[in-house]
Amino acid sequence: MKQLNSYKVRIMAVARKKNDRKASRVDSNTGILYVVATPIGNLEDITLRALRILKEVDQIAAEDTRHTRKLLTHFDIPTPTISYYKEKEQERSTVIINKLLNGKNVALVSDAGTPGISDPGSILVQKAVSENIRVEPIPGPSSLTAALSVAGIGENSFVFLGFAPSRKKQRQDLLLSLSHEKKYLVFFEAPHRLQSFLQDCFSILGDREILWCRELTKMHEEHYRGRINSILSNLVDKKIKGESVLIISGAENAPEMSDKEIKVLLMTYKKSGKWSLKDAVQKVTKENNLSRSAVYRLALNVWK
Repeated sequence: MKQLNSYKVRIMAVARKKNDRKASRVDSNTGILYVVATPIGNLEDITLRALRILKEVDQIAAEDTRHTRKLLTHFDIPTPTISYYKEKEQERSTVIINKLLNGKNVALVSDAGTPGISDPGSILVQKAVSENIRVEPIPGPSSLTAALSVAGIGENSFVFLGFAPSRKKQRQDLLLSLSHEKKYLVFFEAPHRLQSFLQDCFSILGDREILWCRELTKMHEEHYRGRINSILSNLVDKKIKGESVLIISGAENAPEMSDKEIKVLLMTYKKSGKWSLKDAVQKVTKENNLSRSAVYRLALNVWK
């Protein structure tokens, strides 16, 4: 047993030495991946630090090199670029990782805002982390935080969901799963899907309070506050440009129901002959945001 323990200690010591050598190699020989936030509209929003990093790195990985080149030209930044868009994430991330492992510093940018937030970037960051490459955020503009800053939601928390599914059935299933969520729901949406998305929200979530932000930081920036149905009415025959951020109020607390009221409701389902005990419990629990165990206990008395 002593020999076995001694062997284990030697193996662990060798493993630690290998890890130490790997960390040392990474620290001295690998480059840094900078995740750089760029303006979402107004070019004045770029930070001084972002400008410095974009000038100093060996290469810039851009969601759309043509779009990024406009930004770089404006600030007289000659750094070469490589395209890194969604359809090429896996392939290009391998190329970029090799550059980083060979000591090159790379800045990752999206067309607007912060990479990795509903934009390409997560795959490259994950691979860099797995290779023990240093990843450094260069914070700055974000349509998410810009919209939240003018929403006035106070201490209330929110759920950020990015872009809703483009397919109607998947989108509706997502909204159904969120129908009892009490936190604010924050979505991004493309202009051509805005109306259908809001229509599904109205049908499934109800006519909730909403803040609709469009073209943030740009010349035609607009904020609309009201209810979902009123915004839908304003969208009729209107051509929308630019992506939107939508902040939708959470579900209100359902009024408390007494045991007697729950029993009456369960009895109605039982007498109809169309509902089993299990299905009635599920329906009453979901529709009234009640404890399943409490409803089930009452249902046992109704169905006895």
